[in-house]
Amino acid sequence: MTAARSAILARVRKALADAPAVPPAFSGAAPVPGGGDVLGLFVERVSDYGATVVVTAQPVDAVRAALARHGAQRVGVPADLDPELAAAAIEAVVDEALSPGDLDALDGALTTCAWACAETGTIALTGGVGEGRRALSLVPDLHVCVVREEQIVATVPELLGRLKASALERRPIVLVSGPSATSDIELTRVEGVHGPRRLEMIVVSVPVDAEVSL
Repeated sequence: MTAARSAILARVRKALADAPAVPPAFSGAAPVPGGGDVLGLFVERVSDYGATVVVTAQPVDAVRAALARHGAQRVGVPADLDPELAAAAIEAVVDEALSPGDLDALDGALTTCAWACAETGTIALTGGVGEGRRALSLVPDLHVCVVREEQIVATVPELLGRLKASALERRPIVLVSGPSATSDIELTRVEGVHGPRRLEMIVVSVPVDAEVSL
């Protein structure tokens, strides 16, 4: 080790001497930042991004209504999406390696997700059952995502903890926080550059004494 490198490392160690210890990996539930309920915060944050969020015990009806609001008829769905959800589309087009052009020609995409985070209003897709591949949720201009209330965690560390297994399996992970948007150097907002311009989230929340059909 050179003298210069030793000096730099010594300065780094000195600077970090009083730094707080790094907390252990998150392994349990965390309180919602600022108090309140997880679902309520998730709805608030998703809405702040300009996405539409509907909380319902009837997800099939809610999906059908969401697609109708956007005039979406030909909708891309994963091959393993629940048939009842897929049936909400007028024409469900199964994504069996559809080309980018075919995906772009769809009116929208319908998927589930793996997890969601209330703190940031984020949904995470890992290519699991009903989630589809990355291209399906990124290419069509409309993405309708069905989220179960129990999939919503409070904080980012909790979300990362839930995604650890997928990361170790080298699964593709897509994090979505609202419709796709970016700004250029003049702060001009442009939507749809990196993904769908329109995002609809259907949150399945079922009362204790109720049943949900999916």
